[in-house]
Amino acid sequence: MEYFIFLVAPIKALCNQRYEDWKEKFGPIGLICKELTGDTEMDDYFEIQNAHIIITTPEKWDTMTRKWRDNSLVQLVRLFLIDEAHVVKDESRGATLEVVVSRMKTVHLAASRSSSQPVDKTLRFVAVSATIPNVEDVAEWLSDRKEPGISMKIDESHRPVKLRKVVLGFPCSNSQTEFKFDLSLNYRIASVIQTYSEQKPTLVFCATRKGVQQSGSILAKDAKFIMTMEHRQRLQKYTNSIKDAKLRDLLTYGVGYHHAGVDLSDRRATEAAFTAGDLPVLFTTSTLAMGVNLPAHLVVIKSTMHYAGGMFQEYSETDILQMMGRAGRPQFDTTATVVIMTRNQTKDKYTQMLNGAYTIESSLHKHLIEHLNAEIILNTITDVNVALEWIRSTFLYIRALKNPIHYGFATGLDRAGIEAKLQELCLKNLQALSSIGLLRMDEEINFKPTETGKLMARYSMAFETMKLFFLVSGNETLTELVTLISRCKEFADIQLRINEKKILNTLNKDKNRITIRFPMEGKIKTNEMKVNCLIQAQLGCIPVQEFALTQDIAKIFKCGTRVTKCLSELLMQQEKKNFSALLNSLILAKCFRAKLWENSLYISRQLEKIGATLSCAMVNAGLSTFQKIEDTNSRELELIVNRHPPFGNQIRESVIHLPKYELTVEQLAKYHASVAEIVVTITLTNYDQLQKMRTAADSHYTSLIIGDADNQVIYKQKITDSALLKTGSWSKKIEVKQPLKSEELSVNLISSDYVGLDIQQKYTVFYSGPKRFGTHIIHGKSENTQLAKWNSTENKIEGSTNEVNRTEPRKRLCNHYCKNKEKCGHECCKFGVSVVQCGTTSQASTTLSSYLSDLKSRSETSSAPSVKRLKVEMLNESESINLEQFAYMPKHPLSILPRYPETKPSPIVEEQNWDLLDTDMSSCQQQQTHGDEGKYSLTSSNHSSTVIQPCQNLSGVFNYNFTDGNESGYWSAEGINVTFDLGDDLWGDFDDEKLVQASNLVSSEEANINYQKEMDQNQRVNSGLNRHGHLLTMEQPCSLPVNSTVHETYKILETIHHTAPGQSSEKELSSASLEKNALQYSKSSGAINCFHQFNTSQPRYSSEEEYNALLGIFDGIF
Repeated sequence: MEYFIFLVAPIKALCNQRYEDWKEKFGPIGLICKELTGDTEMDDYFEIQNAHIIITTPEKWDTMTRKWRDNSLVQLVRLFLIDEAHVVKDESRGATLEVVVSRMKTVHLAASRSSSQPVDKTLRFVAVSATIPNVEDVAEWLSDRKEPGISMKIDESHRPVKLRKVVLGFPCSNSQTEFKFDLSLNYRIASVIQTYSEQKPTLVFCATRKGVQQSGSILAKDAKFIMTMEHRQRLQKYTNSIKDAKLRDLLTYGVGYHHAGVDLSDRRATEAAFTAGDLPVLFTTSTLAMGVNLPAHLVVIKSTMHYAGGMFQEYSETDILQMMGRAGRPQFDTTATVVIMTRNQTKDKYTQMLNGAYTIESSLHKHLIEHLNAEIILNTITDVNVALEWIRSTFLYIRALKNPIHYGFATGLDRAGIEAKLQELCLKNLQALSSIGLLRMDEEINFKPTETGKLMARYSMAFETMKLFFLVSGNETLTELVTLISRCKEFADIQLRINEKKILNTLNKDKNRITIRFPMEGKIKTNEMKVNCLIQAQLGCIPVQEFALTQDIAKIFKCGTRVTKCLSELLMQQEKKNFSALLNSLILAKCFRAKLWENSLYISRQLEKIGATLSCAMVNAGLSTFQKIEDTNSRELELIVNRHPPFGNQIRESVIHLPKYELTVEQLAKYHASVAEIVVTITLTNYDQLQKMRTAADSHYTSLIIGDADNQVIYKQKITDSALLKTGSWSKKIEVKQPLKSEELSVNLISSDYVGLDIQQKYTVFYSGPKRFGTHIIHGKSENTQLAKWNSTENKIEGSTNEVNRTEPRKRLCNHYCKNKEKCGHECCKFGVSVVQCGTTSQASTTLSSYLSDLKSRSETSSAPSVKRLKVEMLNESESINLEQFAYMPKHPLSILPRYPETKPSPIVEEQNWDLLDTDMSSCQQQQTHGDEGKYSLTSSNHSSTVIQPCQNLSGVFNYNFTDGNESGYWSAEGINVTFDLGDDLWGDFDDEKLVQASNLVSSEEANINYQKEMDQNQRVNSGLNRHGHLLTMEQPCSLPVNSTVHETYKILETIHHTAPGQSSEKELSSASLEKNALQYSKSSGAINCFHQFNTSQPRYSSEEEYNALLGIFDGIF
C-alpha cells in the first residue's frame, strides 16, 4: 500500500520554490512530487494518488480534508511537514493551519479506531520555524498525548552566518504623521548603507509599494555606486529586458525595486541581477521575506509601521523575524547585518524583541465559528462535550492553560475553569450558527448539520458573508447582487491604493471611454467600490493596464467564483418568493466563471486558444454568437484572426460540439379555474455530434428556473448534460397555480459555465376561471358587492348591501370573461344568473352545475345569440343620423386670383374694365338664380365695394380685367389658366378646424333672390359714386354668401365701404343692412381677403413712394 507525504507551506510562492527544488532532488530516487495550490489545475484526486510527495497550502488542504470521509487518500498520509510553523500566530491565516493539524489528528484517531487489523497507522508531524521561542508548546500540540513531542532548539551558534543586529531610533514628534516619518527615513538610507553594507548587496524592506519606488528614486539621486565597466555591462543586459521605464532607469544607477505590482518578467530579471550580485541595492515590500529566497549581506527594515487593514500598525514579531532571516549568504559570506530603523519611542521594544523573542499565541478563537461549523458538517463534533474534546486537540487549548489573559479569561482559573470557559466560548459560537439556520440544536444541545451549513463548509465561507446572504429579500437585480458580492468578507484584503483612484474613476464614469455596465454614484473611495468596479471591468472586457489591479482582479475572481456559487445554491434551497434573486444569482455565478456578462459579444473568449485580441477581431467581424461562428467558413475564420490552418477548423469543431438546447412549453388540455398543467421539454439539437465529442466538461449542467409574475419560483431543477445524452431530451409535467398579477410565466434555462447558451422566454398560461386585470380579482368581496348592486336595483336588499333577501332567488356572476359587465351586451353579465335553491340546502354548488345553469338561463332568455341581440339593441337605440353630412361634394376648380400690377392703370382703361365687369356680373347673377346649387358667381356694383358670390364661369371676367402684368409692366389681354384643384394631394398639414366643410355647402335660391334685391337697392343708392380705380387691400375683409346645412345661417362676406366725406345717411343705412347679414372673416381667411376695392378719391397714402412700396409688399406676398 502506498503512503503519502504532505508538506504545508504558508504561501504559494514558497510552495512553488520548494516543488522545483524537491522535484530535482527526489526525482532520481523514484519519488514523484506534485504541487497542489490555488494556481494549479490539478484538483483531480486520481492524479494526486500517483504522487508520493504533495506540496500544498493550509487553505487548500483544509478544503480537501473537509471531504475526508469520502476520500481514503487523507487516511494514507504518514508524514505531515509544516514549514514556517510560526504562521499559526497570524490572525488571518493561523487558524486555518491550526485546524488542519487538529483535523489530521482526528482523522488518524478515527481511522485507527475503525480498523480491526493491527496496521501501523502512525502519523508523524514535523514542524520547522526560525522564530518560535515557545517551541515546547508546539511540540505538546503535535503530540498524540501518549508520548510528549520532541522539540529541538538551534541557537545562534549553529548559524552558518553570524548575524549582527542593530536598532536605530530616529526622532518623531507627536504631530508628525507616519507618512512624513517614513518619507524622512528615505534621506537617511544612503548613510546607513554606506556604514553597514561593506559594498555588498543590500536588501531594503519598505511598508508600501509607493514607498518602495520613492525610496529607490531618492537613493539613486543621493548615492553613486562605484562599478567597473564589466559590472555596468552585465547590469545593462538586465536593463534591456525590463519593460517598466522607471525601473529601467533606476537599474542603470545600481538601484532596483521589487513588489507584487511589478510585471512578472521584470521581477524575474531583477531577482536574477540581485542574486548574481550585479545589483547593489534592492528595495522591496515585506511580502518578499515570505515568498522568495533572496539573501543579502545587509538587511534594512525602513520603519516598523506598515499600512494594513486601512490603518498604520506595527509589524508583527513574525514579520520582523522573517525579514531578518533574509540576512546572510552562506555561499558568499560568514557574517551579516540587520538594521531596524524605527522611532525613538519604540527603539527599546525592538531591542528586547531581538534579545528574547515574544511567545507565539493562537488565533483560533477569532475564527472559531467557521471551523466549528466545518467540524460539525464532518460529524467530528456532535455535542458540546465532543466540541470540548476537539478543542483540547488545538494549540488554543495549550496556550489558554498557560496564558488565559490573552484570550479574555480571568486569571487564577484552574484547568477545569479554563475548560468551562472554552466550552462557553464554543456554545456561544454554536448559538450564533443556529440563529441563522446553519445548524440545528435540540434541548440536549446535540448538533445536526443543515444544508445551509454544508454550503458554508463546502465553499469555505466566512460567517459574516453568510449573514449577508440571509439579508437577500428575493427581488434583487443583477446590479444589486454585484454590490452585495463586493461587500463580502472574502474580499477584505483588497485594499484601495491612492494611485489607483484615477484609473478606477475612469472605469466608472468617462464620456470618452468605455465604462462599466452599472456605474456607481460619486468617486471610488472605498474598498467595496474598488471590488465592484474591477468585477464589472473584467466582465465587460474592459482592458486594465495597471499590473497591480490585474493581480487584484485575478484574486477577486478566484474567490468570487465560489462566493457566487454559494449564493446561488443557497437561494436554490430557500422556498420563499425569490425568483428574481435566484435567476440573477445563477446568471452572476456563470458570469464569474466565464468572466463575461451574460449578454456579452465576446463569447469567443470562452473557446480554447482565443484570448482578448482574437476575440476583439471576431467581434469586429460580426461573430458575436456561437451560431455565427459555426456558420462561418474555416478559412474565413483564419483570415479574421490571422492564423494558419487548421486553426479555423479547430474553432468550428469546438463550437459545433458545444451543447445546443431547445426549450418548448406546452399546456395540457386540463383547464381549471386556478391550476394549470404545462409540459416543459428540453432537447439537445446536436445530440449526434455530442455522442462523438464534447467541448464542455463532464460536470457541465443547466438550471431550469420557472417563475411567475408574483416572484414565486414555480419549478427549479439542475439538468446535467450526461442525463440529456442518454435519450437526447428531458421532459417534465409541472402544475402551475394562478398568480395574482399576471398569467405570464418566465421560463429560463441557464448554463452553468458558458455565456451564449442560455434560453429565456415568456409563456402565458390559460385558466378557465375569472381573469385578473392587474391586481383586480373578480371573486370574493368584489363578487358580493356586484351582486348587491344588482339586487338593490330590484329592491332585494335589506339593510346591508352584502346581505341578500333569502325569500327571493339569489343571483351569481356568470362565467363570461367580460371586463366591464355593466356595459356588456350579455344579459347574464348585467343581471346575473339565478341560483335555484332546493329547500335549505347549501348555497355552494359545483363549477359544472353552475355552468349548466348559466347555459340554461341564457337559452331561456332568448334563442338568438348574444352577439346578435347586442347588434339589434344597438340599432334600435341609435338615433337617426343624416348621412349627407358625410357625403363627398366635388369642388369646381377656381381660376387663379389676380395680382395687381406695380404700375397704376389709367382712369379711362379702368372705367372700361369696370363696365365690362358690371355687365358680366349681371349675367352671372342671372345664371345663379336658375343654376345649380354649389356654384359660385361674382357680383359687382357701382358702389365702392366688392362682393364675391358663387359663379359658374369667371374665366371671361378675369381674362378681360384681372390679369397679371407682363414683364414690361403693362396690362395684357391674355388670361392665365391656373386651377386651384389639388387633386389627390394630401392635406395633412392643414388644421381641420379651419377648413370649410365643402360637402355641406349648398346654395339657397330664396337667399340669393333676397340678396340680389339688396344689392340692386345698394346699386341705386350708390349710383353716383365715383367709379375710378379701386385697390384691394389686406385690411378690408370680404364677404362670401354661404348656405350651410350645419349652421343653418347664410354666411356672407362683409363688404367694406370706402366712401367720400359727406355721403348721405341713406348710403350708410344701406350698407348697414347689408352688413347685418354678413359674417365677418378675419385676415387668416386666405388670399381671398385681398380682393377689396380701394377708394382712390380719398387716398390713404401720403406719397407715391409709400403707395408703390406697399404694392411691392403685396406683390411679394401673393
